[in-house]
Amino acid sequence: MLQLTNITLRVSGRPLLEDASLTVPAGHKVSLVGRNGTGKTTLLRAIAGEIGLDGGSIDIPPRLRVGLTRQEAPAGPQSLIDTVLAADTERTALLAEAETATDPHRIAEIHTRLADIEAHTAEARAGTILYGLGFDGDAQRRPCADFSGGWRMRVALAGLLFSQPDLLLLDEPTNHLDLEATLWLQSYLRTYPHTVLLVSHDRELLNAVPQATVHLDQNKLTLYSGGYDRFERTRREQLERQQAMAARQEVQRAHLQSFVDRFRYKASKAKQAQSRIKMLERMEPIASVVEAHTISFNFPSPEPLAPPLMVMDKVSVGYEARTVLRGLNLRIDEEDRIGLLGANGNGKSTLAKLIAGRLEAMSGDLRKSGKLRIGYFAQHQAEEFDLSLTVLAQARRWMPEANEEKVRSHLGRFGFGQDRAGTSVGNLSGGEKARLLFAMISREAPHILILDEPTNHLDVDSRQALIVALNEFQGTVILVSHDPHLIEATADRLWLVAGGEAKPFDGDMDDYRSWLLERAREQRNGGERAAEDGSANRKDQRRAAAELRQQLAPLKKKVDVAEKRVDKLSAEKAGIEQRLADPGLYSGPAEKVTALQKSLADTGRQLEAAEMEWLEAQEAYDNAMSQTV
Repeated sequence: MLQLTNITLRVSGRPLLEDASLTVPAGHKVSLVGRNGTGKTTLLRAIAGEIGLDGGSIDIPPRLRVGLTRQEAPAGPQSLIDTVLAADTERTALLAEAETATDPHRIAEIHTRLADIEAHTAEARAGTILYGLGFDGDAQRRPCADFSGGWRMRVALAGLLFSQPDLLLLDEPTNHLDLEATLWLQSYLRTYPHTVLLVSHDRELLNAVPQATVHLDQNKLTLYSGGYDRFERTRREQLERQQAMAARQEVQRAHLQSFVDRFRYKASKAKQAQSRIKMLERMEPIASVVEAHTISFNFPSPEPLAPPLMVMDKVSVGYEARTVLRGLNLRIDEEDRIGLLGANGNGKSTLAKLIAGRLEAMSGDLRKSGKLRIGYFAQHQAEEFDLSLTVLAQARRWMPEANEEKVRSHLGRFGFGQDRAGTSVGNLSGGEKARLLFAMISREAPHILILDEPTNHLDVDSRQALIVALNEFQGTVILVSHDPHLIEATADRLWLVAGGEAKPFDGDMDDYRSWLLERAREQRNGGERAAEDGSANRKDQRRAAAELRQQLAPLKKKVDVAEKRVDKLSAEKAGIEQRLADPGLYSGPAEKVTALQKSLADTGRQLEAAEMEWLEAQEAYDNAMSQTV
């Protein structure tokens, strides 16, 4: 289906790929991962035929339809549904020709082809895709010009999905989606009938959809089976083995070289010395692993405040005369981890701005601690940067009272060391600007961090670093994100923002997914009856969900305990392997090496038993879940 043979790709003389090859079979779903700037988007454009290669070939079967996500948002008076229908150019052309064709044979061919491509179901299919991406029936009939750029980018994605190309090239398809649309896209792509090549930084999407993962690293393409988590685990094990082999080889080389140095000029040992010289010459060096620099974040912890940090009593908030949220009765305490759920446009950002003090309450009572400091992250704040300044000069403006050492130290918390502090802000990548925003909002050690879509420009490694930093942060976190993995890994409370209200959601992300699916099913099949009974049904569903969680809690706890034991033993095993890879170990007592090897074998057996226990616990939990459906 897709064959890349010894391709070389350069941009402005900088090599992105050198003599790289890859085969993607027809119908496979494959992700393309790698650090920002390695050339993933450029490779997709080359496959789509938009840019040429500097060497090698890309082979795609003739007449195969290739579709690539576009950055241009559709506009104009055409309705959303008509815009999406027009994306299937073959159907559009056939319908136009059917209006004017006079040859009976050609008319028959046109109608046969229209039947083959199921043209009669086109509007229903287009509507389903638009609905999944957040447009209800009324919105689908409105013109594109009525919507903002982010919403129109969803329409562009809907058109691409509707056209159903044989090779679907997706470049960060979730960037303009909310969590609900992201979850729908996961489900849609899992059943997509053709080949998919996906570039994304959404870890859950990278685990849910692809059957294989291609890693673009050091100008090469390496194929791994499975999703992102499996790729990461396999690559880590390979790197550890390579490092251990390199260390053992270095010990062996040192031993041979020592013999040569001692006996090279002794007549009685010259022959043996020459033999060892030849062994050294034949020994193929194993490269030591040099990992690329990993970004880390470190949010400064605030001094404690007496609870509560903030209380809302019957608060309403909105813009001018338009109320967006009403009747808010919410409380925020120290070290809360709150994820805001709800479709775009329902008021999540409005609630975030209210908590941040960017919006005043229209009515009700909002009380907060007098010493409360809040850090508010929103992507549009990057527009406030002075692009002509260096990173260091920009930070000095935010911290005028701080000395040079303190400013540099704070920048270092977010990956801006000596080598990057002198970089012009205008030359920073999107991910680096996001990190600079983190530095800006946390410069005064806020008690509450409010993060509104913080990961749009962060790669997978940077997202993981953000998760670690948020979990280590000793203040409160309020998070709005379309990345379900980020919410699951950091939030322990969920608030649902919908229908002009914001209330605690009784459940976790799995419950929320189930709730979304059930709501979509009701809206598709229930019509007006579902609208009338919806409130009662939702109460029953929440009650049933709570009862189910209580029944399954012992099994879930057993799974969690087993998983933690697996993680602990895996860490112990890795630590022993790291010690065995230390060349200095082998110059000491042999008993120490033997003891470590025995410990490694024992830990390996324990790990195997723990993994089996974990799998059995997970299977029992899954079986119990399936019996309740």
